[in-house]
Amino acid sequence: MTEQPATLESVRANIDALDRSIVGLIAERQKWVVAAASLKKDEDGVRAPARVEQVIARVRGLAAEVGASPDVVERTYRALIAAFIDLELERHRAQ
Repeated sequence: MTEQPATLESVRANIDALDRSIVGLIAERQKWVVAAASLKKDEDGVRAPARVEQVIARVRGLAAEVGASPDVVERTYRALIAAFIDLELERHRAQ
């Protein structure tokens, strides 16, 4: 953000626009998660704790690069990953 919005309404409008973009990116990520689920042999492969930690380390680094709180990004990604693991498990069990 380069300039300070004049009103709370304009701040909220900017947040709403970002939310639309974020949800679109989550949908795109979900497509890849579903694709990955079909390639995993078992539930341990779905849970993949080492991969989770690899992703967390990577996004914490990205957060620091762009000026975001690494702690907020980590907490957000842990929730996102947990939700996607649940989705993968559901899809994996349905195979």
